[in-house]
Amino acid sequence: MVQRIKINLDAVESLLYFWQATSEKEKVNERFINDVSEMEGYKYIYDDEFNKESLRKILSAVTNKEIFKSQNRKEGRFWNNNLWMLEDLGYTNMMVTPLKHLNLVALAASLSEFNTEKDYEEIEVIFVPAHLDDYYVVGNKLIINFFKLRPEDDELYIDDKNLIDFIDEKIKTEIL
Repeated sequence: MVQRIKINLDAVESLLYFWQATSEKEKVNERFINDVSEMEGYKYIYDDEFNKESLRKILSAVTNKEIFKSQNRKEGRFWNNNLWMLEDLGYTNMMVTPLKHLNLVALAASLSEFNTEKDYEEIEVIFVPAHLDDYYVVGNKLIINFFKLRPEDDELYIDDKNLIDFIDEKIKTEIL
């Protein structure tokens, strides 16, 4: 029975710093970039085409204002999305602010009554600046691609659904 839904914004917070520093023409330290590539949230999106070295190379190129030649579509999308965030930090903040105030207590309460064979006490919703897919599911974790969020009237949408409705649907259909 679901008792709580934990929200993890660590990957988003780290790239917020990265985007802000880079936009202010500050060079971000390679150690920081390596630490970001080791973060838990990113490990869920790594595969044969996009791995921690891909992330490291892309963020290094972005902060050093270097041209990046992607090896595949996932790298290219991640590169473009990071440049997009740098273009308009106001829009980025419109995406982040509602996330920081996201409250899933009512959703957790409604899920506690949802009949399921799986017995997760906690579900973790992890927001990660990712590449192509809207979301990923690994066990009791729902990983949502931050770049797929769309702010509108102080709310967030993904796939033309309110974010909370999207989370509710994905938990019920793919986790529980």
